[in-house]
Amino acid sequence: MTSKAQRFSVGLTGGIGSGKTTVANLLGELGAALVDTDAIAHLLTAPGGLAIPDIAAQFGAEFIDAQGAMDRVRMRSHVFGNHLARHQLEAILHPLIRSETINAAERADGDYLIFVVPLLVESGNWVGRTSRILVVDCDEEVQVARVMARNGLQRHEVEAIMAAQASRAARLAVADDVIENNASAAELRPQVQALHATYLALARQAAIQL
Repeated sequence: MTSKAQRFSVGLTGGIGSGKTTVANLLGELGAALVDTDAIAHLLTAPGGLAIPDIAAQFGAEFIDAQGAMDRVRMRSHVFGNHLARHQLEAILHPLIRSETINAAERADGDYLIFVVPLLVESGNWVGRTSRILVVDCDEEVQVARVMARNGLQRHEVEAIMAAQASRAARLAVADDVIENNASAAELRPQVQALHATYLALARQAAIQL
């Protein structure tokens, strides 16, 4: 990455239901610039998205819905447990996501950059690309309860999603910083504020060294 993308940056990740979006938004409110790779992926697979022609060519027109977007339900069902199909989809999306992420980082304006990457560990190419890695962590039972309540899924469905993601231990192994999010938002905010202060100091130090 070049220019703005070379300044102090944080890769933020966490398992489903961990609260990573909440943490990212709180950091954004405090002055961080957010680059959300999941949002970028959604744009790439929306009607007119850059990935749509290659997805149609690789998987067939039946994977494109009536509006011209990728049929997420059909694709999710197709690639779940199908390693070849998943790799084919990743081969289309990952280079585009990387390119659009760099472009978004160049346009971002804030005290420092936060790259929100749900599959940071799974992708295998984010470690070393940011100044620090922040993991939003919580107990697995908390994850299950949150996702069941939020998405209306059954326990076995949530557990299947969690099993397909990197393990909690794998995420914590790459973390420079960890935010524990087992309780209320009231207990979460002070952790985020303290970490923001640390990141501000590191960002200023990095800017002096550039």
